[in-house]
Amino acid sequence: QREGTLARLLTSPTDAVQVLAGKMLGTFLIGLAQMTILIGGSTLLFGLRWGDPLALAPLIIAAVSAATGWGMLLAALARNPGQVSGLGMAMTLLFGLLGGSFFGSALQGPLALLGRLTPNSWGQDGFTRLAQGGALPDLLPILAALLAMAGVLLIVAIFIFRRKGLLSR
Repeated sequence: QREGTLARLLTSPTDAVQVLAGKMLGTFLIGLAQMTILIGGSTLLFGLRWGDPLALAPLIIAAVSAATGWGMLLAALARNPGQVSGLGMAMTLLFGLLGGSFFGSALQGPLALLGRLTPNSWGQDGFTRLAQGGALPDLLPILAALLAMAGVLLIVAIFIFRRKGLLSR
């Protein structure tokens, strides 16, 4: 919006929802590439085994979808790109802490409930199940939670974008 790209796009036959979907798809694909490189690199360089590849792929897709949902919500709430950057870094650290990424396991007590709002917590559970020999059926509740998180966050982000008038011509 600041650079005027949004206004130019909206003068074309491109619908505002298509613009948002394109931005979301780009963010999703970047996250998917990052996870694929991380997992592939750790497998090749360190010999890590991530479990059943047929279960690993949907877990990666679901985790990246949930993270993309959080990113879209953050973009909808932020007032400027600097705010997205600062809040995004804070959110990343907070999610890592609450989701158990820093300590290898989720926090206990009331903070554990907050941790379940993060893709980190659900993703860590899924990767742990796979590492312990789990298969796709073992991941179904985790996949459902991550995809539900992605869907709810996307709906909320779209509502906020519309309320701000960013999805109307």
